[in-house]
Amino acid sequence: MEEVLLGMGLFSNSLHVPRALVPQMLAMTVSDCVGLMLADWEAKLEMNRGPVEIDISCQFEEVAADVISHVAFGRNHKEAKEVYLVQKELQFLAFNSIFNVLNLIPGFRYLPTKNNLKMHMLEKQVRSILMNIIKNRVNCKDTVGYGNDMLGIILNACAPEHVQNPLMSMEEIIEECKTFYLAGHETTAQLLTWTMFLLSTHSEWQEKLREEVVRECGKDIPTDDKLNNMKLVNMFILETLRLYGPVTNIQRKTGSNLELGGIKVPEGTILSTPIKTIHRDKELWGKDAEEFKPQRFENGVGRAAKHPYAFLPFSIGPRACIGQNFTMIEAKVVFAMILQRFSVSLSPNYVHAPMDVFTIRPRYGLQVVINSLQI
Repeated sequence: MEEVLLGMGLFSNSLHVPRALVPQMLAMTVSDCVGLMLADWEAKLEMNRGPVEIDISCQFEEVAADVISHVAFGRNHKEAKEVYLVQKELQFLAFNSIFNVLNLIPGFRYLPTKNNLKMHMLEKQVRSILMNIIKNRVNCKDTVGYGNDMLGIILNACAPEHVQNPLMSMEEIIEECKTFYLAGHETTAQLLTWTMFLLSTHSEWQEKLREEVVRECGKDIPTDDKLNNMKLVNMFILETLRLYGPVTNIQRKTGSNLELGGIKVPEGTILSTPIKTIHRDKELWGKDAEEFKPQRFENGVGRAAKHPYAFLPFSIGPRACIGQNFTMIEAKVVFAMILQRFSVSLSPNYVHAPMDVFTIRPRYGLQVVINSLQI
């Protein structure tokens, strides 16, 4: 399944798609989705005959949802977009329930309270949408195949309706779809948001990055080779991930008794890694750990801090995020396409108040002022 899920499960060699083409195909998918947003910006600028203010965080959530819908569900992307809307509401209900002291009572979440009934209804709705998409794929297999999107590849590998001992049950496939959709959308949307926040507050870097994008791509859509040549863009995104990484904490359960730093840890212990704290630790990153300095990644991730594994936005090791390449490609394409056409500055209406709702997001949105460029 590693090959199957490469790059967020986009394509596999089993479907006659060369591995080298995966980033290029993803870049084209992203450009199609973000192009609609940028066209809307251009229309607003033309109507206003000058700079306009927009809440870019909301728009990035839409773009990220469009991208993951196309990548994961292909021809069913419109139905899958409903999953984004439902899970968004479900996410906030779940987050709010964390702070309800009544949830500390054993079994309270099973009581028919208004909030619990709403969450149960939304969970059933998500499952129903995904089940219908999967059944439709299975029923159409003999005529149009499973497809070469993430869902199609999983079905080709597991085929729960056609193999005597499938690798995954239907329920497991549904859960995988929910996980990939939530993880592939939410984290990328917030990365794009904070990248644009830092871009709008560091005009000197905005000019450097635009020069690099124009030099490498001109007005063309960034392809795999061109994305790899954007060293400054890559450094900028990595520094954004250090300061405003969407995930602030990861947990792991020990599979056996072990010893860490002289401390004996029994099997089954939940270990928590505070990524946000590590990323701003002055002992690891220097006295300027709180400052925005993309050049710290000039010699690569392993040399950016005093410890080679101090950078953890995607975790590390065999349990590292399987979608990190997907996220980086999407972020670079969106970033480059914006720099090609627009200048961005922070709106005076913006209030800096990051909050943690499963991911780090701006509490009141990100209001920026955009202006058109003539390149």
